[in-house]
Amino acid sequence: MNIDQILGLITGILFGFLLQKGRVLRFDKQVGAMLLKDMTIFKFMLSAILVGMVGIQFLASVGIIALSHKAMNIGAVLVGGALFGCGWAVMGFCPGTSIGALGEGRWHAVFAIAGMVVGAAVYAELYPIFKSTVLAWKDFGKIGVVEVLGISPWLIVPVFCAGIIWMFVWFERKKL
Repeated sequence: MNIDQILGLITGILFGFLLQKGRVLRFDKQVGAMLLKDMTIFKFMLSAILVGMVGIQFLASVGIIALSHKAMNIGAVLVGGALFGCGWAVMGFCPGTSIGALGEGRWHAVFAIAGMVVGAAVYAELYPIFKSTVLAWKDFGKIGVVEVLGISPWLIVPVFCAGIIWMFVWFERKKL
């Protein structure tokens, strides 16, 4: 095992531990999120986004990593988002929570995992068709908020952080 694999394993175990401790693997939390009655999962995701956004921007600004994101393709976002949402609604799991649930011993998560594997295989087989149809829809190239606004990411990060903190406060006031 090389250092990247060891770090990946440690990160994965830590992520699974946090998923379990955050109770986001629980079916009632998944249903509550879909019904917008329990914001536990959204708070967990927003916390991860906040930490990741600051960490990635810091690593990029000191030259440890180089940012390179995928192109913004409307077809891929709309169809992929719809499929992800349907899978989450039907199974009550996203990719991370399905693995975590299996780790907790909830064997029904195997069906969600199998569905993801089959879906990936079907996508790979149908990719030539998707390339000339859905993926041919409007492609904006490799853009992000920074490129659209033309300003430093360090001007955007505090605004997003303030927005996320405001959402946390609002969720808590509403007891969500």
